[in-house]
Amino acid sequence: MATSPVHSSGSGSPTRRRASPTQVTNTQQRVDYDEVLESEVFIDVNKLRKYARHGIPDDLRGVWKYLLGVEKSDRSNEFTQRKARLEGYQEIDKENVDVSKRVRGEVNRYLMRTKKDALVDPHSAPAVFEAVICAYINCNNHVDYSPALVQVCAPFVATMQDECDVYSGFERLADVIYESALDNNINKRVALFLSYFRTMMPELYNYFEEEDVDVSEWASSWLRYLLAKEMPTRSLLRLWDVYFSMPDFVEFHPFVCLAILKHLKDSLEDLEQSEIRSVLLRLPQMNISQVINQAYNIRSEIQARYGNIGGGLGDSRNRR
Repeated sequence: MATSPVHSSGSGSPTRRRASPTQVTNTQQRVDYDEVLESEVFIDVNKLRKYARHGIPDDLRGVWKYLLGVEKSDRSNEFTQRKARLEGYQEIDKENVDVSKRVRGEVNRYLMRTKKDALVDPHSAPAVFEAVICAYINCNNHVDYSPALVQVCAPFVATMQDECDVYSGFERLADVIYESALDNNINKRVALFLSYFRTMMPELYNYFEEEDVDVSEWASSWLRYLLAKEMPTRSLLRLWDVYFSMPDFVEFHPFVCLAILKHLKDSLEDLEQSEIRSVLLRLPQMNISQVINQAYNIRSEIQARYGNIGGGLGDSRNRR
């Protein structure tokens, strides 16, 4: 019969090895998700949202499709719904010579940049990127191709097993980003963001001005694409776990951006202009739980100062 792992104590008697707090937390996390996902009748999305705020295990991140409303929580006709979604995706034209060429180039750059911490298969992933983004552009003639679409798509390629699910999740988020841009002019969003930046962190703001840091170069991208271009993939996945658990993540996102600046403040103030630019355009790995907590604190402080803050910073509700 198998025995529990043991090690010797100082007295020479064997003692049972205790699980670390992290192991206990991860085990309970797995139990919580399994309990929800093993239901044959109904996926409790409210529980998934609650659990997602604390992170989703890498191999279970496919639950994003429930959080984004791509997959219905009622499993009574799950097979029929998935079949219809798959057939719908298969019917979409995925040929677009101009877009395909540009996607391939950007995917190659993405793979080179993330080679040391690759979360996508460099052999099969390029074809998935190409098919999904071309399908989206072909279905949305009002959307112009941007290299940022590759960065927005990458987390779905990394987490979803089926190309159809990659497309559905990417489509939902790309639509949210597009609608947010329509509802809130990016120049106004950046201006309001900078006013809060100046108020909350005047020393860092003034230091950026002294170093002639081009704020618009990074702030517009941070706000528009949910840090998909700048944040390391593992940190981005953890951040989007939290976002997809929220009904208003587009509105909350600017406070996360402010929290990141506060998180990096001390190190940024030791850098020169070119180094600051490099950090802001390629953020380091960071503790997302700490960043999220700081973002809530910043939002509360701004609300206390200014009252209602909806509108300018991205008051576009996550439409599902």
